[in-house]
Amino acid sequence: MIAFYENRTTDYHCRSILPGRSRIQCAAHLHTHIELVLFLEGHCTAFADTERCEINGGDVFIAFPNQIHRYESYDKERYRLFIINPDILPEIASIFTDSHPTSSKIAGAAKDPEILALAERLAALDSESGPYLEVRRHGYLMALLGRLLSQMVLTKTVPDDSHALKTIVNYCAKNYTSDLSLSLLENELHISRYYISHLFSDKLQIGFNDYVNSLRVSFACNYLRYSDRSVTEISDLVGFGTLRTFNRAFLKQMGRTPSEYRRMKREAHSAEKTQRKESL
Repeated sequence: MIAFYENRTTDYHCRSILPGRSRIQCAAHLHTHIELVLFLEGHCTAFADTERCEINGGDVFIAFPNQIHRYESYDKERYRLFIINPDILPEIASIFTDSHPTSSKIAGAAKDPEILALAERLAALDSESGPYLEVRRHGYLMALLGRLLSQMVLTKTVPDDSHALKTIVNYCAKNYTSDLSLSLLENELHISRYYISHLFSDKLQIGFNDYVNSLRVSFACNYLRYSDRSVTEISDLVGFGTLRTFNRAFLKQMGRTPSEYRRMKREAHSAEKTQRKESL
C-alpha cells in the first residue's frame, strides 16, 4: 500500500467524533507529528509500520513522528483524535524523535479517569478564548502524554531501514522546494542512492520521484485552498520545474487539475457557509 507524506499545517489539532458521524479509516500516511487516538466505542484495526493492532473501546493508539500508519473501520465509532507537533513540547520532544514504542496500542488506557479528564479538558479548550490559553493547553498535553508514556515501553531508535527512511523523509520535507534527486540525497545524507531507491519501492511502494511529487502536491493543495496565488506561482513555490510537470503530477495524485481542485474546494466551502446560514 502506498503511503503518502501528509503536510500538517498546524501544530495542534483535536477532533471528537460521535458514533456514525465519521469513521477513522484512512490510507497509509506519515507526518512529523504525534497522532494520538483515544478509542471510546467501537472497533478498528490500526497499523503502525509493520505492527497490526486490534483497537477496541477503551484502548489508545499512538503513532510517533514519521511512523507509517493507517486505520481500517468496521462499524460505528466514537473517539478523540489529537495530532500534535512535538516541537511545541520541547521538554519531551526528543522522546518522540529518538525512540519508538514496542507497541503503538495502550490497552485500556482510554478507561483511565485521569486520561479521560485531560482529553476532555483539551477538547473543551477549542471552544474557549482568553489569556494563557496556550499555556493551559501545553500543561494538559504534557500531563496527558506523560501519563500515556508511563504506560508504554519505549525502545531507543537504532539505525535500520526505518531510521534511514525517517531521515530521508525528514530531509525531503524540509527541502521539497529544492531540486531533489537521488544523487543529491546520496551526497547530503551519505546514504547510497540505490539503497534510497530500494527503501521507497520496498517500504512505501512508490518511486522516489513520485514521492517527491506527492509531497509537493500536498503543499500545493494548501496554497490552492487558502491563498489567491496563481497556479503558475504555486507551481514555482512548491518546487516544480515547469507548469506542465506540476499539472501532470497533480492530476496523477488528485485526479483533477490544480484549477479544478481549487474550484471544487471553493464551491464546497461556499455551499457549507450557505448551509450554516440557513440552519441559523
